Amino acid sequence: MVVHHVSSMTRSWISSSFLRPFLFFITCMSARSQKMQSRDICCMHTCFKVLLQSMNSVDAEKNFCSLAVGTIEERRVWTYQAQKLIYLCFFILGECDNSRPADQDIAALASLAMRFAVVLTDLNGWKSVANYSLQDADAAVKGLIQFMGSKRSGMYNHVRTYVGKLGLQAHSSVPTDDRFLITASALTLALRPIHNANLNGLGHWDGDCASEQHCALLLTIPWLAQRLPPPLSPALQHKSTLSPCFRTLLILKEKILKEISEADQVKVASHSKDMPQVGWLLANILHLATVSDNSGTPIKFVEGLDYASYIHVVILLSENLLTWAENAGWIREDNHIKIHEETSSESINSLISGTEIICESLKMSYIDFYKPVYQQWHLKKLLALERNAVVCDVDNLLPENLEPLVKCDFVDVARYYSCMLRTFSLLNPALGPLPVLNMLSFTPGFLVSLWGAVERSAFSGKAHADDTYPSGNKTFENKNVGFSERKQKRGGKDGANKWSAVLHKITGKADGNYTGLTEFEPRPNEINNNSSDVWDIEPVRQGPEGLSKDTYCLLHLFCASYSHLLLVLDDIEFYEKQVPFRLEQQRRIASVLNTLVYNAVSHSISQQNRTLMDAAIRCLHLLYERDCRREFCPPALWLSPAEKSRPPIAVAARTYEVLTATIRSDDASTLPSMSSVIAITPHVFPFEERVQMFREFINMDKTSRRMAGEVLGPGSRSVEIVIRRGHIVEDGFQQLNSLGSRLKSSIHVSFVSESGLPEAGLDYGGLSKEFLTDIAKAAFAPDYGLFSQTSTPDRLLIPSTAAKFLENGIQMIEFLGRIVGKALYEGILLDYSFSHVFVQKLLGRYSFLDELSALDPELYRNLMYVKHYDGDIKELCLDFTVTEESFGKRHIIELKPGGKDLYVTNENKLQYIYAIADYKLNRQILPLSNAFYRGLTDLIAPSWLKLFNASEFNQLLSGGKHDIDVDDLRSNTRYTGGYSEGSRTVKIFWEVIKGFEPKDRCMLLKFVTSCSRAPLLGFKYLQPTFTIHKVACDMPLWATFGGQDVDRLPSASTCYNTLKLPTYKRSSTLRAKLLYAINSNAGFELS
Repeated sequence: MVVHHVSSMTRSWISSSFLRPFLFFITCMSARSQKMQSRDICCMHTCFKVLLQSMNSVDAEKNFCSLAVGTIEERRVWTYQAQKLIYLCFFILGECDNSRPADQDIAALASLAMRFAVVLTDLNGWKSVANYSLQDADAAVKGLIQFMGSKRSGMYNHVRTYVGKLGLQAHSSVPTDDRFLITASALTLALRPIHNANLNGLGHWDGDCASEQHCALLLTIPWLAQRLPPPLSPALQHKSTLSPCFRTLLILKEKILKEISEADQVKVASHSKDMPQVGWLLANILHLATVSDNSGTPIKFVEGLDYASYIHVVILLSENLLTWAENAGWIREDNHIKIHEETSSESINSLISGTEIICESLKMSYIDFYKPVYQQWHLKKLLALERNAVVCDVDNLLPENLEPLVKCDFVDVARYYSCMLRTFSLLNPALGPLPVLNMLSFTPGFLVSLWGAVERSAFSGKAHADDTYPSGNKTFENKNVGFSERKQKRGGKDGANKWSAVLHKITGKADGNYTGLTEFEPRPNEINNNSSDVWDIEPVRQGPEGLSKDTYCLLHLFCASYSHLLLVLDDIEFYEKQVPFRLEQQRRIASVLNTLVYNAVSHSISQQNRTLMDAAIRCLHLLYERDCRREFCPPALWLSPAEKSRPPIAVAARTYEVLTATIRSDDASTLPSMSSVIAITPHVFPFEERVQMFREFINMDKTSRRMAGEVLGPGSRSVEIVIRRGHIVEDGFQQLNSLGSRLKSSIHVSFVSESGLPEAGLDYGGLSKEFLTDIAKAAFAPDYGLFSQTSTPDRLLIPSTAAKFLENGIQMIEFLGRIVGKALYEGILLDYSFSHVFVQKLLGRYSFLDELSALDPELYRNLMYVKHYDGDIKELCLDFTVTEESFGKRHIIELKPGGKDLYVTNENKLQYIYAIADYKLNRQILPLSNAFYRGLTDLIAPSWLKLFNASEFNQLLSGGKHDIDVDDLRSNTRYTGGYSEGSRTVKIFWEVIKGFEPKDRCMLLKFVTSCSRAPLLGFKYLQPTFTIHKVACDMPLWATFGGQDVDRLPSASTCYNTLKLPTYKRSSTLRAKLLYAINSNAGFELS
């Protein structure tokens, strides 16, 4: 038919005789849902060639497009046919797959169809339109474009289908002509309705618009920008494309997100681990909003970006993604704290590994889309926005419900990054939110501004209009309510590891813009009087439920960022330079977090508040541990929240033990109320009360063992051992090490003297005590090789690194853990103190750089010299190795793979410093501390140990302060052999003891009990009881009248805590003899 009418193909003929049957044929084919056959393809190919030939004609009678400006009937028919042809063009596009050679005919047809659609919707392509008809022609074109943007055209669905079939593009690849032309035409057509709306105003936001479909169907395509040829990406990134999409998302968020969610539900049954479409929408927006360099690193935002709308869109999508992840089971309620470590690691790792396989040519994973978020320029640009500034400048016809969303202030930026922290925790199993935290923590002035925003939001009652906040403390109000970015000169690129230089800038004190708290901060006299009320912060007493939405996200972001900084902030910066906060501000922060956490855990933490509370608990623990090591807070601060609401010790201990035994949860915050308080914030109980809890735990354990039929006292089921005096460690190890938790039973000890003869005496508990003290004395001696002493003045004990090379060295360390556990279990004091670094391992805590000063002061000073070295660090000729010496041999340990070939530079010196510290404080002693821990926890439950910090653990083991309460000792002393409290010698003894120096009193206690310190809860808990035994001395009567006194020295039986005191008559004699005995260690014997 076409061949016979080539010369007579007028516009009327094309419309009535050619297109009408053709469109009828197409409609029938569509109704039958048949696949296109070769004949169909040939027919459509001919049709588009005829139409293009007609549209290229300058003769109005032959040009098909001239019908658009003809009579009313011609216009109606033309519009109908043009819309049908547009629909057909995109149907063909959806069938096109360039990756299959068998579909080359369809590809050629798609190329022709796209060319036709581009010309048809571009007025410049209409060759025959007269000037007087331009207005009508323009209206016709705009009508067609509006149709394309509607759902009736199916354009966006078919473009999505086509783009989804495209392979991923490497940035350097050159696309083939056919593929590039089809893709470019499709993208051009998809963007025309959006640009048309921009040129003609926003129009009616009735939802049936191009921007809505662009967001829901195109921006949700996985790896959208990576599928398109690189020259086409700028079209998607242009502000004329992104800004309408942002505004549409904010206005029609419920509708668009519902459509996306419904699309996900269709495939959830077979692809439950696929990234949801909202995840791809978020990723594509983050990618398209920034420009990257040749290496793929984002370097800036696209020109003219609507920053405020961008912030609100990212917040909206990330919150929706997190909600979806929780509903899909990626976040488990029973172990929420470890989202990025355990909870959803299987599904997330499967997802991430899958995306890496898809993008193998690009060496890119899904999380790489989020790179802009942790670039410092990104944060600075967002912070530069003026408070409440309207950023949108595309038009002035914004709907009323959009106006608040195109404004941005500091709280919105904080909410953005708060969402990103949670998103990274979910999607980045390897590193979690670490990249974002690195950037936030080391951006100059950010933390100071963030804490200022927290205080303004929480304590001045200023919150967003849509939030509510309970009445708070009106006495505090920060006068510096304005936020201004601190402009500081910084050299180097983003991400450079010059953290020490950054830390000097973090404080922002030189700017004078932030003065911190002055009205609410306790005065020095308030701190000194240890008043608890001043540290119990009223606005956070209701826990997270009492916080506004703004305060919630600000506090979450602050706690997460500051706890990250605290890991690397050294004591010089914290205490001396006082960056980023002054010490009085640090106390304020500690008191706010302490009050918040206590009130949260005492009422149980709800699932929706877990994100904030995880960060707050971590930050609080870091501040508390630093204070334990070097005090900056008064003791009353930590005790204040529970000062008026602590339960009785026995009740708290029994409730905690029962619930922990029942629930068996690794997450302490899931325990009910008071049990969570004991597990998470034990420091709100005074130390003495926690010691009572510890003893109560042990008493309950003994009771349960007794009920189970285990015999605790001496008898047939006690453990009987024979110990040679000269081999006490070896014999104890051989006979007791295999017992494990059975060591809780009583031990019946028989000693064999140096000459090989059994020693006289029955063990009623005293010999067991002597055995424990003697084996500890021998095994902890540095000469034995298992433990060494720190180089600090207090000479604390720490496992010797050479112990692992000794025969049975690790097993011996484990055995000593059981010995210490047995002493703690029985309440027997051992006069030894361990290094805080070692105790931190026993308490399950990581040690950081500044704790090295208590282990190796010289190495710590050298590392601080390196950290603050102003010159080129290469001059020091350091590499990533450490030398370890044992038994005369030197071993070189690499701190990281290839460390011996990696030299320390200014860029990586912090990595070197923390690698050295990590090796010395954690890795080097980890096998030894793990062995000791295994032995210790055979008798002492880990949850019992966690009641205490490192210093308190040593007190628990070795007793209280370096003096004794004479009155308490006197009240808990037993008299034997004929002595009584009214005996003359006894009265003289107590008078003499009161006159002793504290050092001498401690020496006396060590002389009698083998430990120089008193029990923490008083001598009532000393086992066995302190005893004074009478030693009768016969003297001639004339000697007494002559002024002579007993000449015999006092002696002691340390196994029974018994002082054998002769019947002295004069205080001067008793004093002299007693001092001589305790200072010469004379008089020890076994009766």
